[in-house]
Amino acid sequence: MRAIISDIHANLEALEVVLKHIKDQGITQIQCLGDVVGYGPNPVECADITRATVEWCLLGNHDEAVVDEVVGGIGFNPLARGVIDWHRKELKPGWLSNRQKKDRWDWLRGLPRSKKDGDFMYVHGSPRDPTMEYVLRSDCEDLMGGVPDKIRECFEKMEQSWICFNGHTHDPGVITEDGKFRTPAELEMKYTFEKGKKALINVGSIGQPRDGDPRSCYVTIDGENLTYHRVEYDWKKTAEKIRGISAIDPRMGDRLGLGR
Repeated sequence: MRAIISDIHANLEALEVVLKHIKDQGITQIQCLGDVVGYGPNPVECADITRATVEWCLLGNHDEAVVDEVVGGIGFNPLARGVIDWHRKELKPGWLSNRQKKDRWDWLRGLPRSKKDGDFMYVHGSPRDPTMEYVLRSDCEDLMGGVPDKIRECFEKMEQSWICFNGHTHDPGVITEDGKFRTPAELEMKYTFEKGKKALINVGSIGQPRDGDPRSCYVTIDGENLTYHRVEYDWKKTAEKIRGISAIDPRMGDRLGLGR
């Protein structure tokens, strides 16, 4: 068995609870689809824990924005950009920084944009743009009842891979080649891989779910079977930390309780 997590967003309370939930199942193989930082109050701690715990981690758009100031100035709203700038100050080493800080920064800068392993593909965003592009449930809507071009092109970009895992939207669910988006609840929290049947699987977010459910979300895989998990954590504690940091708008904490 293995677990796939994504979109931690510097939420230490959520990360620790989810890692315990994974450990309690006897799972030691953990993979991360990116966005370790951004939005939350604990970028250093979450980077260190993720680096020490996961088998591999991809580059998310917030990770890239932190390590690349040019990227950080494009495509982010002012609230998100303010947190990115603060995270950069917390994480970027100077000439006199210790080895731990330099190694942490080098790890974050060196994260790959995508990964392939046999029939499986892993991205943060989409098969067309591994870091930045969102694949939303609304992208599956087509007035003519067909498969929207964006979804069709995403599946074409998967090439020989028949399963692609992603995060980025913080909205878990499975998109199949018929252009249908199915939520974990609609799937009864389970999905079975079928050889040759392509699917784009959003694993959800640990640190900032946006599907109306404030609980952390991640998946485990056992052979051909995937299971979604929702895990409660002390979001009020995270929100209180955010309210104590002037660089983060308190609305970033308020939204945690709404799952939005």
